[in-house]
Amino acid sequence: MTAITTPRTASASDTLLRLAMRVDAIFVGITGIVLLATAGWFSDLTGLPKSIEYGVGIFSVGYGVVVFALAAIDRVRPAGIGTAVANALCTVIAVAAVLTMTLTTAGGVIVIATGIYTAVMAEWQFIGVRRIRA
Repeated sequence: MTAITTPRTASASDTLLRLAMRVDAIFVGITGIVLLATAGWFSDLTGLPKSIEYGVGIFSVGYGVVVFALAAIDRVRPAGIGTAVANALCTVIAVAAVLTMTLTTAGGVIVIATGIYTAVMAEWQFIGVRRIRA
């Protein structure tokens, strides 16, 4: 007689965190691809230098790939903490950018919206982390 076993990929307590990380990874990764494809146009729209647009696009694609992969690891809690902290840091960076950079009106709105998005993702991921026992 043989037993059929399945590897542990998620428990009820870590499902929310894994979902939050995957949603974040997909949105940020797709946004990075779009930003890389439209960096010149987007630079004119926002007032941000084209080099920053390319840098953010490259970072976003890499972030999306890494976070999506991390959402699948067995012990997801440490990765979730890191992802939530990264999102909180991006919120701080967005606020600093609005306060210190010369942006167009559209650029200010987009950067503020990005800060709100990263704050919401940080909170969602933090809630997911708290549901998992340490």
